[in-house]
Amino acid sequence: MRVALFLTCVNDTLYPDTGRAVVKLLTRLGVGVDFPMAQTCCGQAHYNTGYRHEAEPLARHFSDVFEDYEAIVTPSGSCGAMVRELYPRMGERARAEGRGDTLAATLAPVVPKTYELTEFLVDVLGVTDVGAYYPHTVTYHPTCHGLRGLGLGDRPRRLLEAVKGLELVELPGAEECCGFGGTFALKNSDVSAAMGADKVRNAESTGAEVLCAADNSCLMHIGGTMTRLRTGMRPVHIAEILASTEEEPAA
Repeated sequence: MRVALFLTCVNDTLYPDTGRAVVKLLTRLGVGVDFPMAQTCCGQAHYNTGYRHEAEPLARHFSDVFEDYEAIVTPSGSCGAMVRELYPRMGERARAEGRGDTLAATLAPVVPKTYELTEFLVDVLGVTDVGAYYPHTVTYHPTCHGLRGLGLGDRPRRLLEAVKGLELVELPGAEECCGFGGTFALKNSDVSAAMGADKVRNAESTGAEVLCAADNSCLMHIGGTMTRLRTGMRPVHIAEILASTEEEPAA
């Protein structure tokens, strides 16, 4: 199988190590990975802020770039949910506005073959033990888009539970939002900061060294809160944990 890595804007700009970890992990599992250089934003930021029509050219471009691949893998629940959940809505809305079926037909090929990393591992490759080694105490935060949009369920936990040396501890209030929500953090900064502080206090109560999630946008928010509250915890993307091995351990 040869797949395309959809890295996303946040990872490309701020967390390139997550993309490298995805390539390292999938290659270890025998999957060929391409990185289409023409990829750009999926349009989520525009769509969620109310600029629905402005998001359409980005969605069309996404389909043009990725439509020929067997699968599209992304280390982001939020961007994965944009393609899988909101691209079909964009097509339906265009049809309802009398603009025909062109947008829906353009976006349809990429929707069913776009996967968040953990669901690709578990559902497509059929693995939970990826040969990882990570000798740290970890607590897991299920991000909102992964939990409610994609329905990732226990897939990330099953992968973490199979990692050699990793001790997984339960996060109190795990299903509560961290408070990021994209532009929500800007428009409702006080509420966002309070939600982030609650999440970090719950994480700190576990005694874990690392808080893990499958979306760096949420980890960015949580990590900033950890810094302000001067905790000893570190936010780490699940891809970086799963890519770590005894021969090449992650920090």
